[in-house]
This record gives sequence, structure tokens and C-alpha cells, in this order.
Amino acid sequence: MRLACSIGLLAALALPAHAEDRSVLVNCKAMVERAAKDTGTASDAEFARCRQVIREWALRDARMTVDEQGRPLR
Repeated sequence: MRLACSIGLLAALALPAHAEDRSVLVNCKAMVERAAKDTGTASDAEFARCRQVIREWALRDARMTVDEQGRPLR
């Protein structure tokens, strides 16, 4: 019983940790640009989530040596 609860807990914790796809990044960048022009268009939670998505993609892109098509970046 403990093993099943432990596995369930680990699965629940790991589920939201998946990587966002590029479309989420594009949508978040658009929302941040709109929020810069118009105040009050997005909630603070949505804005904070999008800023986190953009930050994670910037870090991920900085570590990559090839682009999405496999071509070298440098």
C-alpha cells in the first residue's frame, strides 16, 4: 500500500514538470507584448506563468548547440 501511494505521489509531482512546446512560448511572448501595451489584460498568475515559460526557453536555447532542424547554431 505504501509503495502504491509513493508511486502515485511521484507521478503527480512529475506530471506538471513536462517541457512546454514552442507554441506555448509564442503565445506567451504575444501575451507579454500585449500586456506591455495594455495594462490589465492578463491576470497576474497567467503573466507570471508566461514569464517563467519564456525564462525556461531562454535557458534551454542557451544550452542548445543545434536548432530544431539539427543545424549548428554557430
